[in-house]
Amino acid sequence: MAYATSDDYTAYTGQTVVPDDIDRRLERASERIDELLFASIYPTDDAGMPTRAEDADAMKRATCAQAAWTLAVGDEFGVAAAFKSVSIGSVRLERGGSGDTQPARYCPDSSSILQRAGLLPGYILDGGVW
Repeated sequence: MAYATSDDYTAYTGQTVVPDDIDRRLERASERIDELLFASIYPTDDAGMPTRAEDADAMKRATCAQAAWTLAVGDEFGVAAAFKSVSIGSVRLERGGSGDTQPARYCPDSSSILQRAGLLPGYILDGGVW
């Protein structure tokens, strides 16, 4: 179950035209938000949805941010950033960087929204090793 609807996405982004598959993208973004919320403690109903309005609002905004980010970077599954170059004819793939770092999986704004709402138990470190 997604934390946001297509109407929420439109209101959050200010975009009047949304992708035809926005509901699926919001479901996928909600999965990423669930990963961020792992080990977080907040009250839920029997369906596992947050019962406090402020928690639900933060999760909705974080989901919209995650969906917008994956659309903006064109990498819904977090795999394109792993390659510096990709060719289709004669198939040529070239890994970006040293190959030691994972592509980003989470939108920085999403983790920031959840952090400020007090829903994250710690810090999210996503991307390159430092």
